[in-house]
Amino acid sequence: MSSGEEAGRSFRVGLFLLVWFSCAWLGSWEGNPNNATRLFAAVSLVEDGDATIDEFAPLTIDFARFGDHYYLDKAPGMTLTALPAVAVVTAVTGVRSADVPLRQGDPAFSRFMLARQWAATASGPAVLTAVAAVLLFDLALGLTGRAGAALVASLAYALGSPIWGWSTTLFGHASVAALYVIAVWAVWRGTADAQARPGLALLAGAALGWAVVVEYQAVLAGSVIGVWALVRAWPRLERWRLIGIAVAGGVAALVPLAIYNLVAFGTVFRLGYQGVVGWEGMDQGFFGLTTPSLQVLREITVGPRRGLLWVAPVMLFAPVGLALLWREQATRGLAIAVSVAAAIVLLVNASYYYWHGGNSTGPRHAMPVAGLLGIGLGTYWASLGTRRERVFVGGLLAVSMVINLMIAAGDVMAPPDYKYPLKQVVWDMRLAHGQMSTVASSWWGWSSWAGLGLYLAVAGPLLGWLARRAGQA
Repeated sequence: MSSGEEAGRSFRVGLFLLVWFSCAWLGSWEGNPNNATRLFAAVSLVEDGDATIDEFAPLTIDFARFGDHYYLDKAPGMTLTALPAVAVVTAVTGVRSADVPLRQGDPAFSRFMLARQWAATASGPAVLTAVAAVLLFDLALGLTGRAGAALVASLAYALGSPIWGWSTTLFGHASVAALYVIAVWAVWRGTADAQARPGLALLAGAALGWAVVVEYQAVLAGSVIGVWALVRAWPRLERWRLIGIAVAGGVAALVPLAIYNLVAFGTVFRLGYQGVVGWEGMDQGFFGLTTPSLQVLREITVGPRRGLLWVAPVMLFAPVGLALLWREQATRGLAIAVSVAAAIVLLVNASYYYWHGGNSTGPRHAMPVAGLLGIGLGTYWASLGTRRERVFVGGLLAVSMVINLMIAAGDVMAPPDYKYPLKQVVWDMRLAHGQMSTVASSWWGWSSWAGLGLYLAVAGPLLGWLARRAGQA
């Protein structure tokens, strides 16, 4: 291995560690119904071998009911992702749900939940986001030839958007965003030349298939990536073999969904959403999806309560970068696929009855666009011709990263009643009172600010090293 290859590998390892540590060090409220219901189902599967959450139903407002039993009312992907972590924590601690009072606010129950959630997020969404950040760096580096542009793309996606905060949760948004990036990277790399790469075809199919297991609506934007993959693969002599391998990867990823449905409902042809209780809006249209609203689209992009540009202002330039990709024949297909997939994610959010996402800092249902927009942002950075332009966009990236550190440390689940959640919830109600969740404050007895200080002492130098290396390259 050459010194250059070793340097490139060390850079990628450093980037992975920065993103993973950033996501794993901070935590979210384990009592949030979206977190809790997924964790309840995982606990039930590990402890009892069934998917019912009857004993936990009074502790959450998110559940499905079929007959006399209660179940997870979400796609089961995040619950299935959490199973290994829940099993390990249960085996190591020897504590089961029957050993603690099942009451929200009880200290023993809170620690029971927190331990399993932290293990599940650190080994699940945090890993996926870190892997996707590295692959996005590789993709942007190949597109632009500039390590600085590639690092901007990666940081804007993983740490400059609420993907950071959602990677500390069992919500599916961060995982779907990562799986889209993984699929796009696998397709781009796997079809870069005439050489057949069946492993990347398998990876692309599996990533898109698992995205659907995590969030059913991921099939819509994921289908666009799939069609683009088909177009990219078609000129190759081995097209049918590669397509078959990709389809096999997708089908294999769907098998756990079928198994879960059999265990939970006794049939593969039932979804938890069909039995949702207490959310009448889910009866509108197709499980809450109707027609896109321009007013809602405005709210999730520029509105102060849920607008993406309020929580990730650096993403303002991403569409310009995608337009630059469209101008080049070699990258036009990528630009079209990424732009259409991103538009579908936004339109699906704009057509959802519960478009605001309930407790959410930023537009959580739109967050799968983050990695796709990151591709455009890297291209835009590479096009900047003056130092002043780079300083301005770099400063906006820094602001975005500070905002999302505040969100991830303070509250990624701001209640829907506040017009300016960054100030009114994240700062006024959380950070100003030192209400943050870190590994050190939750498990070592440190203060919240000390835990945040230790994070900055580790992550700051690592970020500086990555920036210097990218600048030198």
